[in-house]
Amino acid sequence: QVRLVESGGDSVQVGGSLTLSCVVSGLSVGTTVVAWLRQAPGQERDVVAIRGSSDLFTYYPDSVKGRFTISRDTVKNTVYLQMNGLKAEDTAMYYCAAGLRGTTYRPGEFAHWGQGTQVTVSS
Repeated sequence: QVRLVESGGDSVQVGGSLTLSCVVSGLSVGTTVVAWLRQAPGQERDVVAIRGSSDLFTYYPDSVKGRFTISRDTVKNTVYLQMNGLKAEDTAMYYCAAGLRGTTYRPGEFAHWGQGTQVTVSS
Protein backbone atom coordinates (compact mmCIF):
# COMPACT_ATOMS: atom_id res chain seq x y z
CA GLN A 1 0.00 0.00 0.00
CA VAL A 2 1.35 3.42 -1.00
CA ARG A 3 1.13 6.24 1.49
CA LEU A 4 2.29 9.86 1.32
CA VAL A 5 2.37 12.08 4.40
CA GLU A 6 3.08 15.81 4.07
CA SER A 7 4.30 18.07 6.84
CA GLY A 8 5.88 21.48 7.32
CA GLY A 9 2.97 23.75 6.49
CA ASP A 10 2.70 26.85 8.65
CA SER A 11 1.73 30.50 8.78
CA VAL A 12 4.51 32.77 7.55
CA GLN A 13 4.94 36.43 6.63
CA VAL A 14 5.40 37.66 3.08
CA GLY A 15 9.02 37.16 2.03
CA GLY A 16 9.55 34.24 4.39
CA SER A 17 10.59 30.67 3.66
CA LEU A 18 9.24 27.20 4.37
CA THR A 19 10.30 23.65 3.60
CA LEU A 20 7.60 21.04 3.08
CA SER A 21 8.33 17.34 3.48
CA CYS A 22 6.57 14.30 2.05
CA VAL A 23 7.44 10.91 3.52
CA VAL A 24 6.54 8.10 1.11
CA SER A 25 6.01 4.43 1.90
CA GLY A 26 5.25 1.58 -0.48
CA LEU A 27 6.90 3.32 -3.44
CA SER A 28 10.47 4.39 -4.16
CA VAL A 29 10.70 8.14 -4.76
CA GLY A 30 13.91 7.55 -6.71
CA THR A 31 12.17 5.57 -9.46
CA THR A 32 8.94 7.46 -10.00
CA VAL A 33 7.62 10.90 -10.87
CA VAL A 34 7.16 13.13 -7.82
CA ALA A 35 5.31 16.43 -7.64
CA TRP A 36 3.83 19.13 -5.48
CA LEU A 37 0.45 20.68 -6.19
CA ARG A 38 -1.63 23.28 -4.40
CA GLN A 39 -5.25 24.34 -4.15
CA ALA A 40 -6.56 27.63 -2.81
CA PRO A 41 -10.20 27.98 -1.71
CA GLY A 42 -12.53 28.23 -4.70
CA GLN A 43 -9.73 27.56 -7.19
CA GLU A 44 -8.48 24.64 -9.26
CA ARG A 45 -5.71 22.35 -8.09
CA ASP A 46 -2.48 23.42 -9.81
CA VAL A 47 0.96 21.88 -10.23
CA VAL A 48 3.76 23.91 -8.63
CA ALA A 49 6.68 21.51 -9.12
CA ILE A 50 7.36 18.22 -10.92
CA ARG A 51 10.51 16.10 -10.98
CA GLY A 52 10.56 13.20 -13.42
CA SER A 53 11.64 9.70 -12.52
CA SER A 54 15.00 10.13 -14.24
CA ASP A 55 15.61 13.75 -13.12
CA LEU A 56 15.94 14.69 -16.78
CA PHE A 57 12.66 16.57 -16.50
CA THR A 58 11.89 19.26 -13.95
CA TYR A 59 9.00 21.68 -14.23
CA TYR A 60 7.94 24.83 -12.40
CA PRO A 61 5.21 27.21 -13.54
CA ASP A 62 6.17 30.85 -13.98
CA SER A 63 4.33 31.77 -10.78
CA VAL A 64 6.90 29.94 -8.62
CA LYS A 65 9.95 29.61 -10.87
CA GLY A 66 13.07 30.85 -9.13
CA ARG A 67 11.42 30.68 -5.71
CA PHE A 68 10.45 27.00 -5.26
CA THR A 69 12.69 23.94 -5.53
CA ILE A 70 11.61 20.28 -5.53
CA SER A 71 14.07 17.62 -4.42
CA ARG A 72 14.11 14.03 -3.18
CA ASP A 73 16.18 12.04 -0.73
CA THR A 74 16.23 8.41 -1.85
CA VAL A 75 17.70 7.20 1.45
CA LYS A 76 14.91 8.73 3.52
CA ASN A 77 12.39 8.14 0.70
CA THR A 78 11.22 11.71 1.16
CA VAL A 79 10.26 14.49 -1.24
CA TYR A 80 10.83 18.14 -0.32
CA LEU A 81 9.58 21.50 -1.51
CA GLN A 82 11.76 24.46 -0.55
CA MET A 83 9.80 27.70 -0.82
CA ASN A 84 11.54 31.08 -0.66
CA GLY A 85 10.28 34.61 -1.08
CA LEU A 86 6.73 33.60 -0.22
CA LYS A 87 3.88 35.76 -1.47
CA ALA A 88 0.29 36.12 -0.30
CA GLU A 89 -0.90 34.32 -3.43
CA ASP A 90 1.08 31.24 -2.37
CA THR A 91 -1.51 30.64 0.36
CA ALA A 92 -3.05 27.22 -0.32
CA MET A 93 -3.29 23.61 0.73
CA TYR A 94 -0.19 21.88 -0.61
CA TYR A 95 -0.29 18.23 -1.69
CA CYS A 96 2.48 15.78 -2.48
CA ALA A 97 1.88 13.37 -5.37
CA ALA A 98 3.78 10.44 -6.87
CA GLY A 99 3.42 8.16 -9.87
CA LEU A 100 1.31 8.64 -12.98
CA ARG A 101 -1.75 6.78 -14.21
CA GLY A 102 -1.66 8.47 -17.61
CA THR A 103 0.78 10.02 -20.02
CA THR A 104 0.53 13.68 -19.02
CA TYR A 105 1.19 15.70 -15.87
CA ARG A 106 -2.39 16.82 -15.36
CA PRO A 107 -3.40 16.80 -11.68
CA GLY A 108 -5.95 14.03 -12.23
CA GLU A 109 -3.33 11.67 -13.63
CA PHE A 110 -1.08 11.44 -10.58
CA ALA A 111 -1.53 8.02 -9.00
CA HIS A 112 -0.94 8.65 -5.30
CA TRP A 113 -1.65 11.60 -3.02
CA GLY A 114 -0.96 12.82 0.46
CA GLN A 115 -3.50 14.44 2.77
CA GLY A 116 -2.20 17.98 2.32
CA THR A 117 -0.52 20.57 4.50
CA GLN A 118 -1.70 24.17 4.84
CA VAL A 119 0.54 27.11 3.96
CA THR A 120 -0.69 30.59 4.87
CA VAL A 121 1.26 33.70 3.86
CA SER A 122 0.31 37.10 5.29
CA SER A 123 1.76 40.55 5.86
